[in-house]
Amino acid sequence: MTLSDIIATVGVTLLLIAFFLQSLKIITSEGKTYALLNLFGATIAGYASWLISFMPFVILEGVWSIVALYSLLKTNKNNSVPRETK
Repeated sequence: MTLSDIIATVGVTLLLIAFFLQSLKIITSEGKTYALLNLFGATIAGYASWLISFMPFVILEGVWSIVALYSLLKTNKNNSVPRETK
């Protein structure tokens, strides 16, 4: 097993964990855990694709990472506690 195979396996495992946990209703697709698993999984899988120069998956995982980051930022914004103003 090459280094790129190991890296890809870690990334895909994170993506599958997110999928299974959401499918089993253990986590929600709107939660931070789901977004973080997708962000890290897609980024790692994208990096592995970059290492082997497989551009279709670099693009796929890059877009997946951007969407996951957007979802995470949106979740953080919605969960922020408003400060009192005087």
